[in-house]
Amino acid sequence: MSRNANLTSVDDALAHLLSQARPLTGTEPVALTAALGRVLGEDITVPLNVPPADNSAVDGYALRYDDIDPERTMAVSGRIPAGHAAAPLAPGSAARIFTGSEVPPGADTVVMQEQVEVVSDGIRIGGEQRRGQNIRRCGQDLRQGERALSRGTLLRPQELGLLASLGIAEVQVIRRYRVAVLTTGDELVEPGMPLAPGQIYNSNRFTLLGLLEQAGCDVVLCETLRDEREATGQALLAAAQAADLVITSGGVSVGEEDHVRAVLESQGDLSLWRLAIKPGKPLAFGGLARTPILGLPGNPAAVLVTFLVVATPFIRHCQGRTTPRRPAEQLPAAFSIEKPSIRREFIRARKEWLDGAAQVTAYPNQSSGVLSSACWADGLAMIPEHTVVSPGDTISYYSFSDLME
Repeated sequence: MSRNANLTSVDDALAHLLSQARPLTGTEPVALTAALGRVLGEDITVPLNVPPADNSAVDGYALRYDDIDPERTMAVSGRIPAGHAAAPLAPGSAARIFTGSEVPPGADTVVMQEQVEVVSDGIRIGGEQRRGQNIRRCGQDLRQGERALSRGTLLRPQELGLLASLGIAEVQVIRRYRVAVLTTGDELVEPGMPLAPGQIYNSNRFTLLGLLEQAGCDVVLCETLRDEREATGQALLAAAQAADLVITSGGVSVGEEDHVRAVLESQGDLSLWRLAIKPGKPLAFGGLARTPILGLPGNPAAVLVTFLVVATPFIRHCQGRTTPRRPAEQLPAAFSIEKPSIRREFIRARKEWLDGAAQVTAYPNQSSGVLSSACWADGLAMIPEHTVVSPGDTISYYSFSDLME
């Protein structure tokens, strides 16, 4: 039988994972200063109009449009600094006003100072003016009673600024998703330790820790497992009892020392194994003690790719995030693929300006063990199954930042 028989497509695998994802429901209050990167746990209704009153968009003069007469001098009856209440405008006069200052009652127009000539007894208005110009209207940004933000929104700096503009100092956010990380292999050694023959440094542990931090997760357990069946089973059970999700790297292929898959089959359940994805075919999904377990491959570049393509959507759904992922950019390829694959391929690539246009270039060595390719790259080019690529063909490109958002 072909080694590629009975592979699950990426689309079917994602659909299955999302059908098994259980969004978190628990929330906790946090100060706005600590809310960056958290997921909003409540709908936010606008408590007051933003801005709360008509205010000036420029430095200039507030007046009544019908009083404008280029042939006469207009008296200046007041001065309105930002942050001070505005007195009613005296009939036939103007008030000096500054950006953000409230427009005084009786005024309906603001003329920017560049179009005003200051004379000894007042001002003269020049240029073409329009009724209502240069005024930010009350409620122009948000109106009282409207929904400002929805539960499930990722709080970025702009959302924090919006919440602050509403006078909100504390918000309910969904609790952090708890993840346990287990890397497997007798050959793994922690950085800083000397290497014996046959050993390698444990890079997957640190790749996963970084990815999970960027994804807004709490890592509640992180261990390296030896290639021993009983110890693997005990560690998986302990991790499942401590976390919302267990992520493993290695141990899910068909070798005699690949114990993660065997433990899932015997002690839990294994509902997905072997994906039509390149790199990353030996990927498993199952459960133990009612906790989902996602078994990623052991090769370093495959860990990165499968986390971005498969694990991230699952985690986003469990975090309660409701905003869709950014669609791929459609860009011309600056590389070729002459031999089509039955697996969907995610190529470490980057967007470059070549001959005056944005194109996607590929790292020359796409081996699943070459992690330096991901350091050179700034994203992934997606090549569908059974597809050849010639230079200039339009392909789908995802930046790493978009994949993690």
